Amino acid sequence: MSNFRPAEIRRAIRQELSAGPFDVLVIGGGIVGAGVARDAALRGLRVALCEQDDFAFGTSSRTSRLLHGGLRYLAQGRLGLVYEASREKRILHRIAPHLAQPLEFVFPTYRRSGWPRWQLAIGVTLYDLLCGGRNLGPSRVLSCEQVRQILPGLRTEGLTGAVAYYDALTQDARLVVDTLRSAHRAGAVLANYMKVLQAHRTADGWQAEVQDQQTGQTLEISARVIVHAAGPWAEQFPQSSVRLRRTKGVHLVLDRRRVEIRPDPAALSYAVVGACCSPPATNGGAPADARQPGLLPSADACPAVVLAEGSRIVFLIPWGDRLILGTTDTDYTGPNEAVCTQPEDVRYLLAVANQYFPDAHLTEADILADWAGIRPLIYTGRGGPSDISRAHWIRSPEPGWIDVAGGKLTTYRLMAEQVVDEVGRHLGRRLPPCRTAHLPLLESAEEARWSGILPPPVSAEAVQYFCQHEWTYHLDDLMLRRTGWHYYLPDPARTAQEAACWLAQQLGWTAQQQQAELAHYRETLPKPWAPSPGTTFEP
Repeated sequence: MSNFRPAEIRRAIRQELSAGPFDVLVIGGGIVGAGVARDAALRGLRVALCEQDDFAFGTSSRTSRLLHGGLRYLAQGRLGLVYEASREKRILHRIAPHLAQPLEFVFPTYRRSGWPRWQLAIGVTLYDLLCGGRNLGPSRVLSCEQVRQILPGLRTEGLTGAVAYYDALTQDARLVVDTLRSAHRAGAVLANYMKVLQAHRTADGWQAEVQDQQTGQTLEISARVIVHAAGPWAEQFPQSSVRLRRTKGVHLVLDRRRVEIRPDPAALSYAVVGACCSPPATNGGAPADARQPGLLPSADACPAVVLAEGSRIVFLIPWGDRLILGTTDTDYTGPNEAVCTQPEDVRYLLAVANQYFPDAHLTEADILADWAGIRPLIYTGRGGPSDISRAHWIRSPEPGWIDVAGGKLTTYRLMAEQVVDEVGRHLGRRLPPCRTAHLPLLESAEEARWSGILPPPVSAEAVQYFCQHEWTYHLDDLMLRRTGWHYYLPDPARTAQEAACWLAQQLGWTAQQQQAELAHYRETLPKPWAPSPGTTFEP
Protein backbone atom coordinates (compact mmCIF):
# COMPACT_ATOMS: atom_id res chain seq x y z
CA MET A 1 0.00 0.00 0.00
CA SER A 2 1.31 3.47 -0.90
CA ASN A 3 1.91 6.16 1.74
CA PHE A 4 -0.02 8.50 -0.55
CA ARG A 5 -3.33 9.48 1.12
CA PRO A 6 -5.79 10.73 -1.51
CA ALA A 7 -8.71 11.01 0.94
CA GLU A 8 -6.70 13.33 3.17
CA ILE A 9 -5.65 15.43 0.19
CA ARG A 10 -9.25 15.62 -0.94
CA ARG A 11 -10.33 16.76 2.52
CA ALA A 12 -7.67 19.46 2.48
CA ILE A 13 -8.91 20.71 -0.89
CA ARG A 14 -12.47 20.99 0.46
CA GLN A 15 -11.17 22.93 3.44
CA GLU A 16 -9.25 25.31 1.19
CA LEU A 17 -12.31 25.88 -0.99
CA SER A 18 -14.47 26.62 2.06
CA ALA A 19 -11.96 29.09 3.46
CA GLY A 20 -12.89 31.92 1.09
CA PRO A 21 -13.50 34.48 0.00
CA PHE A 22 -11.71 34.07 -3.32
CA ASP A 23 -11.19 36.88 -5.78
CA VAL A 24 -12.44 34.63 -8.56
CA LEU A 25 -14.16 31.24 -8.79
CA VAL A 26 -13.76 29.56 -12.17
CA ILE A 27 -16.49 27.10 -13.17
CA GLY A 28 -15.11 24.62 -15.69
CA GLY A 29 -11.82 22.72 -15.88
CA GLY A 30 -11.34 22.61 -19.65
CA ILE A 31 -8.67 24.55 -21.51
CA VAL A 32 -10.32 27.97 -21.13
CA GLY A 33 -10.99 27.58 -17.40
CA ALA A 34 -7.45 26.30 -16.90
CA GLY A 35 -6.07 29.29 -18.79
CA VAL A 36 -8.13 31.74 -16.71
CA ALA A 37 -6.98 30.11 -13.45
CA ARG A 38 -3.33 30.30 -14.51
CA ASP A 39 -3.48 33.92 -15.68
CA ALA A 40 -5.42 35.12 -12.63
CA ALA A 41 -3.16 33.33 -10.15
CA LEU A 42 -0.02 34.64 -11.85
CA ARG A 43 -1.43 38.16 -11.49
CA GLY A 44 -1.77 37.71 -7.75
CA LEU A 45 -5.48 36.94 -7.45
CA ARG A 46 -6.85 34.34 -5.07
CA VAL A 47 -8.31 31.71 -7.39
CA ALA A 48 -10.49 28.62 -7.04
CA LEU A 49 -11.51 26.34 -9.91
CA CYS A 50 -14.18 23.63 -9.82
CA GLU A 51 -14.79 21.02 -12.52
CA GLN A 52 -17.81 18.71 -12.23
CA ASP A 53 -16.03 15.77 -13.90
CA ASP A 54 -12.35 15.22 -14.62
CA PHE A 55 -10.19 18.03 -15.94
CA ALA A 56 -10.43 18.14 -19.77
CA PHE A 57 -13.33 15.66 -19.67
CA GLY A 58 -15.33 17.45 -22.38
CA THR A 59 -14.28 19.27 -25.53
CA SER A 60 -10.71 19.87 -24.39
CA SER A 61 -9.66 16.22 -24.70
CA ARG A 62 -11.53 15.51 -27.95
CA THR A 63 -10.13 18.00 -30.48
CA SER A 64 -8.12 17.48 -33.66
CA ARG A 65 -5.01 18.11 -31.55
CA LEU A 66 -3.87 20.95 -33.77
CA LEU A 67 -2.60 24.42 -32.95
CA HIS A 68 -3.48 26.28 -36.09
CA GLY A 69 -4.47 29.60 -37.55
CA GLY A 70 -7.09 27.88 -39.68
CA LEU A 71 -6.52 27.81 -43.43
CA ARG A 72 -10.25 27.18 -43.90
CA TYR A 73 -11.07 30.31 -41.90
CA LEU A 74 -8.78 32.25 -44.24
CA ALA A 75 -10.88 31.00 -47.17
CA GLN A 76 -13.96 32.30 -45.32
CA GLY A 77 -12.38 35.77 -45.05
CA ARG A 78 -11.97 35.68 -41.25
CA LEU A 79 -8.55 37.35 -41.31
CA GLY A 80 -8.77 38.64 -37.75
CA LEU A 81 -9.38 35.17 -36.33
CA VAL A 82 -6.54 33.71 -38.41
CA TYR A 83 -4.16 36.45 -37.27
CA GLU A 84 -5.06 35.93 -33.60
CA ALA A 85 -4.74 32.16 -33.81
CA SER A 86 -1.48 32.33 -35.78
CA ARG A 87 0.05 34.61 -33.16
CA GLU A 88 -1.14 32.36 -30.33
CA LYS A 89 0.20 29.27 -32.11
CA ARG A 90 3.70 30.74 -31.99
CA ILE A 91 3.30 31.79 -28.34
CA LEU A 92 2.32 28.23 -27.37
CA HIS A 93 5.27 26.92 -29.34
CA ARG A 94 7.47 29.18 -27.20
CA ILE A 95 5.99 28.46 -23.74
CA ALA A 96 5.18 24.75 -24.30
CA PRO A 97 7.43 23.35 -27.05
CA HIS A 98 6.85 19.83 -25.69
CA LEU A 99 3.18 20.23 -26.71
CA ALA A 100 3.59 22.27 -29.91
CA GLN A 101 5.45 20.23 -32.50
CA PRO A 102 5.78 21.98 -35.89
CA LEU A 103 3.99 19.91 -38.50
CA GLU A 104 3.93 20.27 -42.25
CA PHE A 105 0.57 19.92 -44.02
CA VAL A 106 0.37 18.82 -47.65
CA PHE A 107 -2.83 19.87 -49.42
CA PRO A 108 -3.22 18.00 -52.77
CA THR A 109 -5.08 19.90 -55.48
CA TYR A 110 -7.23 18.58 -58.33
CA ARG A 111 -8.86 19.95 -61.43
CA ARG A 112 -12.42 21.22 -60.88
CA SER A 113 -12.20 20.59 -57.13
CA GLY A 114 -13.05 24.08 -55.89
CA TRP A 115 -9.58 24.33 -54.31
CA PRO A 116 -7.29 25.31 -57.25
CA ARG A 117 -3.55 25.24 -56.63
CA TRP A 118 -2.97 28.86 -57.69
CA GLN A 119 -5.57 30.06 -55.20
CA LEU A 120 -4.18 27.95 -52.38
CA ALA A 121 -0.66 29.16 -53.21
CA ILE A 122 -1.82 32.72 -52.59
CA GLY A 123 -3.62 31.56 -49.45
CA VAL A 124 -0.62 29.86 -47.82
CA THR A 125 1.57 32.88 -48.62
CA LEU A 126 -0.95 35.12 -46.87
CA TYR A 127 -1.10 32.54 -44.06
CA ASP A 128 2.63 32.98 -43.47
CA LEU A 129 2.30 36.77 -43.58
CA LEU A 130 -0.43 36.65 -40.91
CA CYS A 131 2.11 34.85 -38.70
CA GLY A 132 4.24 37.98 -38.98
CA GLY A 133 6.39 36.26 -41.58
CA ARG A 134 7.57 33.85 -38.86
CA ASN A 135 5.46 30.74 -39.25
CA LEU A 136 6.78 27.42 -37.90
CA GLY A 137 8.08 26.56 -41.38
CA PRO A 138 7.90 27.98 -44.91
CA SER A 139 4.91 27.37 -47.16
CA ARG A 140 5.54 26.35 -50.78
CA VAL A 141 4.00 24.90 -53.92
CA LEU A 142 4.60 21.26 -54.91
CA SER A 143 4.57 19.67 -58.34
CA CYS A 144 2.72 16.45 -59.10
CA GLU A 145 5.98 14.53 -58.97
CA GLN A 146 6.86 15.95 -55.56
CA VAL A 147 3.42 15.01 -54.26
CA ARG A 148 3.76 11.45 -55.53
CA GLN A 149 7.10 11.10 -53.74
CA ILE A 150 5.46 11.99 -50.44
CA LEU A 151 2.10 10.26 -51.01
CA PRO A 152 2.70 7.29 -53.33
CA GLY A 153 -0.80 5.90 -52.79
CA LEU A 154 -2.61 9.15 -53.57
CA ARG A 155 -5.19 9.20 -56.37
CA THR A 156 -3.46 10.79 -59.37
CA GLU A 157 -6.42 11.30 -61.70
CA GLY A 158 -6.84 15.06 -62.12
CA LEU A 159 -3.98 15.83 -59.71
CA THR A 160 -2.45 19.28 -60.31
CA GLY A 161 0.08 19.31 -57.46
CA ALA A 162 -0.21 20.55 -53.89
CA VAL A 163 0.65 23.31 -51.48
CA ALA A 164 2.45 22.81 -48.18
CA TYR A 165 2.24 24.93 -45.06
CA TYR A 166 2.95 24.65 -41.34
CA ASP A 167 0.91 24.44 -38.17
CA ALA A 168 1.57 22.47 -34.98
CA LEU A 169 0.55 19.18 -33.39
CA THR A 170 -0.37 19.09 -29.70
CA GLN A 171 -1.89 16.79 -27.08
CA ASP A 172 -4.99 18.63 -25.92
CA ALA A 173 -5.60 16.98 -22.53
CA ARG A 174 -1.93 17.36 -21.58
CA LEU A 175 -2.12 21.05 -22.47
CA VAL A 176 -5.00 21.42 -20.01
CA VAL A 177 -3.23 19.54 -17.21
CA ASP A 178 0.08 21.36 -17.68
CA THR A 179 -1.75 24.70 -17.66
CA LEU A 180 -3.49 23.69 -14.42
CA ARG A 181 -0.21 22.63 -12.86
CA SER A 182 1.20 26.06 -13.61
CA ALA A 183 -1.91 27.63 -12.04
CA HIS A 184 -1.48 25.42 -8.96
CA ARG A 185 2.16 26.47 -8.55
CA ALA A 186 0.96 30.09 -8.64
CA GLY A 187 -1.44 29.41 -5.75
CA ALA A 188 -4.76 28.46 -7.40
CA VAL A 189 -6.96 25.94 -5.54
CA LEU A 190 -8.11 23.36 -8.09
CA ALA A 191 -10.65 20.56 -7.77
CA ASN A 192 -11.93 18.07 -10.31
CA TYR A 193 -15.08 16.07 -9.52
CA MET A 194 -16.39 19.15 -7.70
CA LYS A 195 -19.74 20.23 -9.14
CA VAL A 196 -21.16 23.73 -8.72
CA LEU A 197 -24.86 23.13 -8.09
CA GLN A 198 -26.02 26.73 -7.93
CA ALA A 199 -24.80 30.25 -7.22
CA HIS A 200 -26.45 33.38 -5.84
CA ARG A 201 -25.51 37.01 -5.33
CA THR A 202 -24.42 38.30 -1.91
CA ALA A 203 -23.45 41.70 -0.62
CA ASP A 204 -19.77 40.90 -1.24
CA GLY A 205 -20.06 39.00 -4.51
CA TRP A 206 -21.20 35.41 -5.01
CA GLN A 207 -21.89 32.29 -2.97
CA ALA A 208 -21.75 28.92 -4.72
CA GLU A 209 -23.08 25.62 -3.45
CA VAL A 210 -20.70 22.86 -4.48
CA GLN A 211 -20.86 19.08 -4.20
CA ASP A 212 -17.85 16.78 -4.04
CA GLN A 213 -18.72 14.07 -6.57
CA GLN A 214 -16.29 11.69 -4.87
CA THR A 215 -17.93 11.78 -1.45
CA GLY A 216 -21.32 13.45 -1.91
CA GLN A 217 -20.41 16.16 0.62
CA THR A 218 -21.55 19.72 -0.06
CA LEU A 219 -19.79 22.98 0.78
CA GLU A 220 -20.07 26.71 0.16
CA ILE A 221 -17.53 28.77 -1.79
CA SER A 222 -17.58 32.55 -1.67
CA ALA A 223 -15.96 34.66 -4.39
CA ARG A 224 -16.13 38.25 -5.53
CA VAL A 225 -16.28 37.23 -9.21
CA ILE A 226 -17.40 34.06 -10.98
CA VAL A 227 -15.94 33.17 -14.37
CA HIS A 228 -18.27 30.75 -16.14
CA ALA A 229 -16.17 28.71 -18.60
CA ALA A 230 -18.21 25.51 -18.85
CA GLY A 231 -17.89 24.83 -22.58
CA PRO A 232 -20.83 22.70 -23.83
CA TRP A 233 -22.43 23.00 -20.37
CA ALA A 234 -22.50 26.83 -20.57
CA GLU A 235 -26.30 27.07 -20.64
CA GLN A 236 -26.91 25.20 -17.38
CA PHE A 237 -26.99 28.18 -14.97
CA PRO A 238 -29.84 30.72 -14.93
CA GLN A 239 -27.30 33.56 -14.72
CA SER A 240 -25.66 32.53 -17.99
CA SER A 241 -26.22 34.65 -21.09
CA VAL A 242 -24.66 32.06 -23.39
CA ARG A 243 -26.67 30.50 -26.21
CA LEU A 244 -24.84 27.71 -27.97
CA ARG A 245 -24.92 25.87 -31.24
CA ARG A 246 -23.30 22.54 -30.44
CA THR A 247 -21.66 20.62 -33.26
CA LYS A 248 -20.02 17.22 -33.13
CA GLY A 249 -16.52 16.34 -34.27
CA VAL A 250 -15.42 12.71 -34.66
CA HIS A 251 -11.88 11.37 -35.04
CA LEU A 252 -10.70 7.86 -35.86
CA VAL A 253 -7.31 6.38 -34.97
CA LEU A 254 -5.66 4.09 -37.53
CA ASP A 255 -2.39 2.20 -37.77
CA ARG A 256 0.21 4.46 -39.40
CA ARG A 257 1.11 1.73 -41.92
CA ARG A 258 -2.37 1.65 -43.47
CA VAL A 259 -1.74 4.84 -45.48
CA GLU A 260 1.78 5.43 -46.76
CA ILE A 261 3.01 8.93 -46.00
CA ARG A 262 6.71 9.51 -46.61
CA PRO A 263 8.91 12.28 -45.17
CA ASP A 264 9.07 15.34 -47.39
CA PRO A 265 12.75 15.54 -48.44
CA ALA A 266 12.52 19.28 -49.05
CA ALA A 267 10.63 20.20 -45.89
CA LEU A 268 12.07 21.92 -42.87
CA SER A 269 10.83 19.60 -40.12
CA TYR A 270 11.56 19.54 -36.43
CA ALA A 271 11.29 17.15 -33.54
CA VAL A 272 10.68 18.36 -30.04
CA VAL A 273 13.58 17.91 -27.63
CA GLY A 274 11.86 19.07 -24.46
CA ALA A 275 10.18 21.95 -22.74
CA CYS A 276 12.90 22.69 -20.23
CA CYS A 277 15.98 21.82 -22.24
CA SER A 278 18.47 24.33 -23.50
CA PRO A 279 18.82 24.63 -27.29
CA PRO A 280 20.85 21.70 -28.63
CA ALA A 281 24.43 22.71 -29.30
CA THR A 282 26.68 22.02 -32.28
CA ASN A 283 30.39 21.29 -31.90
CA GLY A 284 30.96 25.04 -31.86
CA GLY A 285 28.56 25.48 -28.94
CA ALA A 286 25.90 27.44 -30.85
CA PRO A 287 22.30 26.25 -31.06
CA ALA A 288 21.64 23.85 -33.94
CA ASP A 289 18.86 26.16 -35.06
CA ALA A 290 18.79 29.55 -33.39
CA ARG A 291 15.36 30.39 -34.81
CA GLN A 292 13.69 27.44 -33.13
CA PRO A 293 15.12 27.04 -29.59
CA GLY A 294 14.79 23.61 -28.10
CA LEU A 295 14.17 21.87 -31.43
CA LEU A 296 16.27 19.66 -33.64
CA PRO A 297 15.89 19.06 -37.39
CA SER A 298 14.21 15.72 -38.02
CA ALA A 299 14.81 13.75 -41.19
CA ASP A 300 11.92 11.34 -40.68
CA ALA A 301 9.02 13.66 -39.83
CA CYS A 302 6.07 12.91 -42.09
CA PRO A 303 3.54 15.60 -43.02
CA ALA A 304 -0.16 15.63 -42.33
CA VAL A 305 -2.44 15.44 -45.37
CA VAL A 306 -5.37 17.75 -46.07
CA LEU A 307 -8.30 16.07 -47.86
CA ALA A 308 -10.84 18.46 -49.36
CA GLU A 309 -14.44 17.26 -49.30
CA GLY A 310 -16.57 19.96 -50.87
CA SER A 311 -16.11 23.12 -48.84
CA ARG A 312 -14.90 21.11 -45.83
CA ILE A 313 -11.49 19.62 -45.17
CA VAL A 314 -10.52 16.40 -43.40
CA PHE A 315 -7.06 15.73 -41.98
CA LEU A 316 -4.83 12.65 -41.88
CA ILE A 317 -2.47 13.48 -39.03
CA PRO A 318 0.62 11.39 -38.19
CA TRP A 319 0.84 10.66 -34.46
CA GLY A 320 3.78 8.37 -33.76
CA ASP A 321 2.76 4.89 -34.92
CA ARG A 322 -0.81 6.07 -35.50
CA LEU A 323 -2.81 8.22 -37.89
CA ILE A 324 -5.64 10.46 -36.73
CA LEU A 325 -8.42 10.79 -39.34
CA GLY A 326 -10.88 13.62 -38.74
CA THR A 327 -13.01 15.48 -38.37
CA THR A 328 -16.74 15.63 -38.94
CA ASP A 329 -18.81 18.77 -38.30
CA THR A 330 -22.50 18.07 -37.71
CA ASP A 331 -25.14 19.58 -35.45
CA TYR A 332 -25.60 17.80 -32.12
CA THR A 333 -28.68 18.02 -29.90
CA GLY A 334 -28.23 15.11 -27.48
CA PRO A 335 -26.89 15.07 -23.92
CA ASN A 336 -23.31 16.27 -23.65
CA GLU A 337 -22.27 13.15 -21.75
CA ALA A 338 -23.70 10.86 -24.46
CA VAL A 339 -21.84 12.20 -27.50
CA CYS A 340 -20.27 9.33 -29.40
CA THR A 341 -19.17 8.11 -32.80
CA GLN A 342 -22.02 6.85 -34.96
CA PRO A 343 -21.98 4.64 -38.08
CA GLU A 344 -22.62 7.61 -40.38
CA ASP A 345 -19.56 9.38 -38.95
CA VAL A 346 -17.38 6.36 -39.70
CA ARG A 347 -18.81 5.98 -43.21
CA TYR A 348 -18.14 9.64 -43.98
CA LEU A 349 -14.53 9.71 -42.79
CA LEU A 350 -13.52 6.38 -44.31
CA ALA A 351 -15.15 7.28 -47.63
CA VAL A 352 -13.19 10.54 -47.79
CA ALA A 353 -9.92 8.76 -47.02
CA ASN A 354 -10.63 5.98 -49.55
CA GLN A 355 -11.48 8.55 -52.21
CA TYR A 356 -7.96 9.97 -51.94
CA PHE A 357 -6.15 6.68 -51.19
CA PRO A 358 -8.18 4.11 -53.15
CA ASP A 359 -5.68 1.26 -52.70
CA ALA A 360 -5.86 1.53 -48.91
CA HIS A 361 -9.40 0.05 -48.80
CA LEU A 362 -9.92 1.28 -45.26
CA THR A 363 -12.76 -0.35 -43.33
CA GLU A 364 -14.08 -0.23 -39.77
CA ALA A 365 -11.74 -3.12 -38.93
CA ASP A 366 -8.85 -0.64 -39.29
CA ILE A 367 -10.16 1.60 -36.49
CA LEU A 368 -8.05 1.18 -33.38
CA ALA A 369 -9.78 3.88 -31.35
CA ASP A 370 -12.09 6.85 -31.80
CA TRP A 371 -13.32 9.92 -29.98
CA ALA A 372 -16.25 12.29 -30.39
CA GLY A 373 -16.41 15.78 -28.96
CA ILE A 374 -18.71 18.79 -28.93
CA ARG A 375 -17.78 22.22 -30.24
CA PRO A 376 -19.55 24.84 -28.08
CA LEU A 377 -20.06 27.46 -30.81
CA ILE A 378 -21.90 30.72 -30.32
CA TYR A 379 -25.42 30.52 -31.73
CA THR A 380 -26.02 32.93 -34.62
CA GLY A 381 -29.21 31.50 -36.10
CA ARG A 382 -27.79 31.04 -39.57
CA GLY A 383 -25.35 28.98 -41.64
CA GLY A 384 -24.22 25.37 -41.58
CA PRO A 385 -22.04 23.96 -38.80
CA SER A 386 -18.81 24.65 -40.68
CA ASP A 387 -19.89 28.24 -41.39
CA ILE A 388 -20.17 29.25 -37.73
CA SER A 389 -17.36 31.48 -36.53
CA ARG A 390 -14.85 30.06 -34.05
CA ALA A 391 -14.40 33.52 -32.52
CA HIS A 392 -14.80 33.75 -28.75
CA TRP A 393 -17.32 35.73 -26.75
CA ILE A 394 -17.02 37.37 -23.30
CA ARG A 395 -20.08 38.89 -21.59
CA SER A 396 -21.12 39.98 -18.09
CA PRO A 397 -24.90 39.61 -17.74
CA GLU A 398 -24.79 40.37 -14.00
CA PRO A 399 -22.30 42.22 -11.79
CA GLY A 400 -19.43 39.89 -10.96
CA TRP A 401 -20.55 37.10 -13.32
CA ILE A 402 -18.48 36.66 -16.50
CA ASP A 403 -19.46 34.26 -19.29
CA VAL A 404 -16.78 33.12 -21.74
CA ALA A 405 -17.68 30.85 -24.64
CA GLY A 406 -16.73 29.90 -28.19
CA GLY A 407 -13.14 30.16 -29.35
CA LYS A 408 -10.54 27.56 -30.29
CA LEU A 409 -7.99 25.45 -28.45
CA THR A 410 -5.26 27.55 -30.08
CA THR A 411 -6.57 30.85 -28.71
CA TYR A 412 -7.27 29.77 -25.12
CA ARG A 413 -4.41 31.82 -23.65
CA LEU A 414 -5.63 35.02 -25.32
CA MET A 415 -9.21 34.32 -24.19
CA ALA A 416 -7.98 33.88 -20.63
CA GLU A 417 -5.98 37.11 -20.74
CA GLN A 418 -9.03 39.07 -21.87
CA VAL A 419 -11.23 37.43 -19.22
CA VAL A 420 -8.79 38.26 -16.41
CA ASP A 421 -8.59 41.86 -17.64
CA GLU A 422 -12.38 41.91 -17.24
CA VAL A 423 -12.09 40.39 -13.76
CA GLY A 424 -9.79 43.23 -12.78
CA ARG A 425 -12.38 45.77 -13.91
CA HIS A 426 -15.08 44.04 -11.84
CA LEU A 427 -12.80 44.04 -8.81
CA GLY A 428 -11.93 47.68 -9.34
CA ARG A 429 -8.25 46.81 -9.24
CA ARG A 430 -5.37 47.63 -11.52
CA LEU A 431 -3.91 44.17 -12.08
CA PRO A 432 -0.29 43.47 -13.02
CA PRO A 433 0.33 42.82 -16.74
CA CYS A 434 -0.41 39.36 -18.11
CA ARG A 435 2.64 37.06 -17.98
CA THR A 436 1.30 33.91 -19.61
CA ALA A 437 2.78 34.65 -23.05
CA HIS A 438 6.29 34.47 -21.63
CA LEU A 439 6.40 32.04 -18.70
CA PRO A 440 6.91 28.36 -19.65
CA LEU A 441 4.16 25.96 -18.64
CA LEU A 442 6.63 23.52 -17.12
CA GLU A 443 9.40 24.32 -14.68
CA SER A 444 11.44 21.14 -14.49
CA ALA A 445 12.77 18.27 -16.55
CA GLU A 446 10.87 15.90 -14.23
CA GLU A 447 7.57 17.42 -15.34
CA ALA A 448 8.61 17.29 -19.00
CA ARG A 449 9.40 13.60 -18.60
CA TRP A 450 5.71 12.77 -18.15
CA SER A 451 4.12 15.20 -20.58
CA GLY A 452 4.34 15.13 -24.35
CA ILE A 453 2.51 14.55 -27.59
CA LEU A 454 3.17 10.79 -27.43
CA PRO A 455 2.08 8.76 -24.40
CA PRO A 456 4.68 7.88 -21.77
CA PRO A 457 5.80 4.27 -21.40
CA VAL A 458 3.45 2.09 -19.37
CA SER A 459 4.85 1.67 -15.87
CA ALA A 460 3.94 1.67 -12.19
CA GLU A 461 6.16 4.73 -11.80
CA ALA A 462 4.06 6.64 -14.32
CA VAL A 463 0.83 5.74 -12.52
CA GLN A 464 2.31 6.82 -9.19
CA TYR A 465 3.35 10.16 -10.69
CA PHE A 466 -0.08 10.90 -12.18
CA CYS A 467 -1.86 10.00 -8.96
CA GLN A 468 0.39 12.05 -6.71
CA HIS A 469 0.83 15.12 -8.93
CA GLU A 470 -2.08 15.35 -11.38
CA TRP A 471 -5.40 14.76 -9.59
CA THR A 472 -5.95 11.22 -10.96
CA TYR A 473 -8.84 9.48 -9.20
CA HIS A 474 -10.20 7.02 -11.76
CA LEU A 475 -9.00 4.57 -14.36
CA ASP A 476 -10.40 6.56 -17.28
CA ASP A 477 -8.67 9.73 -15.95
CA LEU A 478 -5.41 7.87 -16.41
CA MET A 479 -6.09 5.95 -19.63
CA LEU A 480 -7.77 8.74 -21.60
CA ARG A 481 -6.57 12.11 -20.32
CA ARG A 482 -3.28 11.82 -18.40
CA THR A 483 -1.53 9.36 -20.71
CA GLY A 484 -3.57 8.71 -23.87
CA TRP A 485 -2.77 5.00 -23.56
CA HIS A 486 -6.34 4.14 -24.50
CA TYR A 487 -6.05 5.81 -27.90
CA TYR A 488 -2.50 4.80 -28.75
CA LEU A 489 -1.64 1.32 -27.50
CA PRO A 490 -2.52 -1.78 -29.55
CA ASP A 491 -4.13 -3.54 -26.57
CA PRO A 492 -5.46 -0.86 -24.18
CA ALA A 493 -7.74 -3.32 -22.38
CA ARG A 494 -4.71 -5.29 -21.21
CA THR A 495 -2.97 -2.09 -20.14
CA ALA A 496 -6.10 -1.05 -18.26
CA GLN A 497 -6.02 -4.28 -16.27
CA GLU A 498 -2.40 -3.67 -15.29
CA ALA A 499 -2.95 0.03 -14.61
CA ALA A 500 -5.96 -0.71 -12.40
CA CYS A 501 -3.74 -2.80 -10.13
CA TRP A 502 -1.25 0.06 -9.80
CA LEU A 503 -4.03 2.57 -9.22
CA ALA A 504 -5.48 0.35 -6.50
CA GLN A 505 -2.13 0.44 -4.70
CA GLN A 506 -1.91 4.24 -4.96
CA LEU A 507 -5.53 5.09 -4.19
CA GLY A 508 -6.31 2.37 -1.67
CA TRP A 509 -9.03 0.66 -3.71
CA THR A 510 -10.62 -2.55 -2.53
CA ALA A 511 -10.88 -5.47 -4.93
CA GLN A 512 -14.52 -4.53 -5.53
CA GLN A 513 -13.59 -0.90 -6.33
CA GLN A 514 -10.92 -2.07 -8.73
CA GLN A 515 -13.38 -4.27 -10.60
CA ALA A 516 -15.94 -1.45 -10.65
CA GLU A 517 -13.37 0.87 -12.22
CA LEU A 518 -12.60 -1.68 -14.92
CA ALA A 519 -16.30 -2.23 -15.57
CA HIS A 520 -16.89 1.53 -15.83
CA TYR A 521 -13.95 1.87 -18.21
CA ARG A 522 -15.44 -0.80 -20.47
CA GLU A 523 -19.02 0.44 -20.24
CA THR A 524 -18.25 4.06 -21.03
CA LEU A 525 -16.15 3.23 -24.08
CA PRO A 526 -18.46 1.27 -26.41
CA LYS A 527 -18.12 1.11 -30.18
CA PRO A 528 -21.66 1.88 -31.36
CA TRP A 529 -20.40 2.46 -34.88
CA ALA A 530 -19.70 -1.21 -35.62
CA PRO A 531 -21.44 -1.72 -38.98
CA SER A 532 -23.67 -4.48 -40.15
CA PRO A 533 -22.24 -7.07 -42.55
CA GLY A 534 -21.86 -5.82 -46.09
CA THR A 535 -21.41 -2.14 -45.21
CA THR A 536 -19.12 -0.39 -47.69
CA PHE A 537 -16.80 2.52 -46.99
CA GLU A 538 -15.85 3.29 -50.57
CA PRO A 539 -16.67 6.76 -51.97
